[in-house]
Amino acid sequence: MSAVAGRRSGARDTVRAYVALTKPRIIELLLVTTVPTMVIAQRGLPELGLVLATLLGGTLAAGGANTINSWADRDIDALMHRTERRPLARHEVAPANALRFGIALAVASLAWLAATVNLLSAVLALVALLFYVFVYTLGLKRRTPQNVVIGGAAGCVPVLVGWSAVTGKVGLPALVLFAIVFAWTPPHTWALAFKYREDYARAGVPMLPVVAGAKETARQILLYSVLLVATTLLFGVVGDMGGLYLAAALGLGAVFLTYAVRLLADTSERVAMSLFRYSISYLGLLFAAMAVDAVRLG
Repeated sequence: MSAVAGRRSGARDTVRAYVALTKPRIIELLLVTTVPTMVIAQRGLPELGLVLATLLGGTLAAGGANTINSWADRDIDALMHRTERRPLARHEVAPANALRFGIALAVASLAWLAATVNLLSAVLALVALLFYVFVYTLGLKRRTPQNVVIGGAAGCVPVLVGWSAVTGKVGLPALVLFAIVFAWTPPHTWALAFKYREDYARAGVPMLPVVAGAKETARQILLYSVLLVATTLLFGVVGDMGGLYLAAALGLGAVFLTYAVRLLADTSERVAMSLFRYSISYLGLLFAAMAVDAVRLG
């Protein structure tokens, strides 16, 4: 291999490592709620430039939070099979450089959103980042099995950012959307934790399946699933949604509850992962139904 080709390959590997620090798949999941929220707030299609500006700002904020989280968790990431190939665990990026990169993304997100969207959206994104880093990552993750319940609030803020981007304020419907994502987070995360119980135990992270056992975790998942479905129905009223959304909320919710009940009866990894995979589709389809109904009712 020539020296030039080697440098190009090295540059690509470096870029790939820095991108991996931001955890793109998590960012995708966060942003899947942002655009539908903007459509609902607009009761139609928002200006494309505003949507793109909001998505870019949200991506920078989430990427910054995830990068700083990677920096803080580099010790336990190296102990877990699920995370041992992350850039810091493999020493592909120097920890100090990763921290500087995460902070730079955070600053860029604040500046971008303030300049192109509005100050409220910028502040909300910054609050979510700080909450995720200091409350969840540094404060709760290694101390309590309720880490994902409390800390998960950070992942609910994109709906507030999307709503405020369109309206310039945070209204009651936005708060109910926040509550939907808040109730969705524990079943989604705990279902995945079933598969990685040994990983979390090895790293000393007190995830609920490790601390309370499979049966109690399944019971908690069912309780939060009931709360989730109830909250989605509440949004039908608060958000002034129509029959299409109501049908989607009932149908998707019934399937979610079915998975949760099945897990309570059979706490195997296979059933837990079925719930986890469905939870991803559920959130995307639910918010898509909201957006379509909002446009339809206009």
